Amino acid sequence: MLDDIKIEDLLFVDIETVSGEADFDKVSPKLQDLWEKKSNYFRSEEQTASDVYPRAGIYAEFGKIVCISTGVIVKKGDGKHFIVKSYYGHDEKQLLADFREMLDRFCSKPRKNLCAHNGKEFDFPYIARRMLINGLKLPNALNIAGKKPWEIRFIDTMELWKFGDYKHYTSLALLCEVFNIPTPKDDIDGSMVGQVYWGEDDLERIAIYCEKDILATAQLFLRYKGEDLIPEVNFERVLI
Repeated sequence: MLDDIKIEDLLFVDIETVSGEADFDKVSPKLQDLWEKKSNYFRSEEQTASDVYPRAGIYAEFGKIVCISTGVIVKKGDGKHFIVKSYYGHDEKQLLADFREMLDRFCSKPRKNLCAHNGKEFDFPYIARRMLINGLKLPNALNIAGKKPWEIRFIDTMELWKFGDYKHYTSLALLCEVFNIPTPKDDIDGSMVGQVYWGEDDLERIAIYCEKDILATAQLFLRYKGEDLIPEVNFERVLI
């Protein structure tokens, strides 16, 4: 299957999400009650709904997207280059609208696919849900209701690693380590994104972190195909 996929036909995607509000007491009373019920499934007896509210960012109904990073591999005379563009900001609806416009253009050509690590379980459904919540029409690539499996343009590097083992979860960081994929030392990790957003208001820092993840995902896919990695000097960032 992988031999049939051209790396130029992939759009690598990663998102960063945070809780819908900075603090639990700023959430509407109705949503507070619903979060109380939702969090009851995973919080300990000593914890309150407020204590675990930072985890709200992983649920599309209680969180929001603050960054979507995208990247493509292009071949030039000196080898493969990775071109990255991020959509980020406080206005979630606007960044989603900008991403949707780009996605429609990218997927207007045949054989184009979206690629993410754990994208089928998280990134793709989260983006689709937040678009609908924000009153945006779904782009065709994310509007998968009623489509046949082979019509859905999703490639998931974590799913590819399962080899049919549906219970198996492997982090991107672990796969990069075992495949000897060099990754720059991060000053933050996923658990810190909410604090960096709500506490420091540093969207640029979040975007850079997100972009490192899609580069790692692209490198992992190249390893799966047995191809050479993209040299670090061939990473190109398109600024907003």
